[in-house]
Amino acid sequence: MKKNLLLFVFVLFSLTAFSQIYNPVKWKTSTEKISDNTYNLVITATIEENWHLYSQFVPEDGPIPTAFTFTKTNDFELIGKPSEDKGHTINDKVFNMKIKFFENKATFKQKIKILTNKNIKIKGEVEFMTCDDTSCLPPSYIDLNFSIPSNTAITKATPVFNNTIAKTEQVKEKTTEKKTTKKKTNKTLLSIFIIAFLSGFAALLTPCVFPMIPMTVSYFTKQSKTRAIGIRNAIIYGLSIVIIYVLLGTIVSAIFGADALNALSTNVWFNVIFFLLLVIFAISFLGAFEIVLPSSWGTKIDSEADRGGVIGIFFMALALAIVSFSCTGPIVGTLLVQAAAGGNQVGPIIGMLGFSLALAIPFTLFAAFPGWMNSLPKSGGWLNTVKVVLGFLELALAFKFLSNADLVLDLHWFEREVFIAIWIAIFGTLTLYLFGKIQLPHDSPINHISVGRLSLGLITLTFTIYMIPGLWGAPLNLISAFPPPQHYSESPYGVGFSKLGNGGNQNISELPDGAHLMAPYDILTFNDYDKGLAYAKKVNKPVMLDFTGKACVNCRKMEQNVWVKDKVLAILKNDVVLISLYVDDKRKLPEGEAVDSKLNPGKKLRYIGQKWSEMETIKYGTNAQPFYVLINQNEENLNDPVGYTPDVDEFYNWLKDGIKNYK
Repeated sequence: MKKNLLLFVFVLFSLTAFSQIYNPVKWKTSTEKISDNTYNLVITATIEENWHLYSQFVPEDGPIPTAFTFTKTNDFELIGKPSEDKGHTINDKVFNMKIKFFENKATFKQKIKILTNKNIKIKGEVEFMTCDDTSCLPPSYIDLNFSIPSNTAITKATPVFNNTIAKTEQVKEKTTEKKTTKKKTNKTLLSIFIIAFLSGFAALLTPCVFPMIPMTVSYFTKQSKTRAIGIRNAIIYGLSIVIIYVLLGTIVSAIFGADALNALSTNVWFNVIFFLLLVIFAISFLGAFEIVLPSSWGTKIDSEADRGGVIGIFFMALALAIVSFSCTGPIVGTLLVQAAAGGNQVGPIIGMLGFSLALAIPFTLFAAFPGWMNSLPKSGGWLNTVKVVLGFLELALAFKFLSNADLVLDLHWFEREVFIAIWIAIFGTLTLYLFGKIQLPHDSPINHISVGRLSLGLITLTFTIYMIPGLWGAPLNLISAFPPPQHYSESPYGVGFSKLGNGGNQNISELPDGAHLMAPYDILTFNDYDKGLAYAKKVNKPVMLDFTGKACVNCRKMEQNVWVKDKVLAILKNDVVLISLYVDDKRKLPEGEAVDSKLNPGKKLRYIGQKWSEMETIKYGTNAQPFYVLINQNEENLNDPVGYTPDVDEFYNWLKDGIKNYK
């Protein structure tokens, strides 16, 4: 009896240790009275540390967005769509898009209008997806219940899954959330500031701005009676430059607002219009024409600058901004839109602060210390070279926005090969220009090239050569954030190739029933468990179950970084039968298969993905993806299943161990 009891305890402990049923998000509902007949349905998600919940507004082909549905009755009507917290927005390199998500806590509000005086009950449902750094969970569906009493302003909270949170824990969560948000925001704003500062320095070296330095120094030298007054006036001049550009950033932020800024990056028209603007800016920098403000503006500002004093100095700084607009305008415009597209309302202000500081500091220092002027290089053809180089960079960046629009519309007009070919042409032409093989209208004749120009030419030549293998499927990690993803191409395998990696060839004259070749790896793959298992019995091979998801980031990382290695790919193509089961497959189950859920009594399985998710949870005690299981034809495990395994050798050894046990 004691032995049996010990055995039972051991088995129970083993199952508990292996079980990994995650439930990282707890939901709580409440109501919030706005007026006599208007309420907010408040849905609060409490998220465990290291996990994140996706926004309602995720672009297509990205992760599963959070979505709310409400059962309509005659007692109320919905007003608009659910609102949500600010969250965090990142550039996701796997999905190649901007994705918004929440950490620690998220609050959603749905505004409603009450149409009756009686107590009402409102039912709803939330569909959501969560991920951490190593795994993603399948879409979950949670019931939401709200209770609104008649003629009362009392807010009533209804916990979901018995999720009662103490006040001390709420304070702790709010503090943690604020710290996390502040850290991420500070990092983004610092990046904007650094890029803007470097852009301001580049603008300083253009022919519209650089020659203004000696003119400014001459003005302050003549107008200042003493050295102290000269330094004071120089500081006022520098501060005026900063104020002018920061004011411009503030106006942009105020006009658009946070929500509009956040929506810019995925808006087709925004990307197309900004592509056209950048092309115009680039052509201007290359010397075809100049973008200038009306001359009357400059005349009016010059007259105001003659006043003297603080006001005169401010208008002199404004005159600098207007006179140099043909060179600074394109850079300022690019910075403002890039900062705004990041979704942070403070971004344009921080961008203009960095840009203006880079402009103001040299002007201030040289105006305060005129003797330093002797150390400056003389104006000449090199200034126009800087302007032309900026023009090529603007032109290259322009096609990123055109690519964004094509990706959103899924037109496949501007696929990866076309993008890379255009960049090769642009930077190749820039290389020829820097080597003096091409001259543009405003260039001075050159008999020799400087060491600096030669060095920059060698850098652009190296970069051009680096991009060429991208036409043949090379990942080009240095510029992975710019071109479309590898699957968005004329040939997912790369031009001239039929597969990615070696891995041997499968001798398959005809695809079996229910199978397809997974691109770009050429792995024979089944998405139906029964058909895959039947084929494994026929060819006498073990099965690798791949519990995955279309929106699973770490699943894609495994496929792109581990599966593609030759020794792993050879096993996947030749030694096992791969069955990939997508837990977020939203296709409806056939009528006969829409059975009751075993995990959620009273609910039916609606989607194919739910079927595979329940299978993974019930049979293998986990609900995370990626999750890999090696089984024989009797559906017995050949070794311990594994999850996210980025180490190639570790995953390879796991495969070899399972195949050895099968044999």
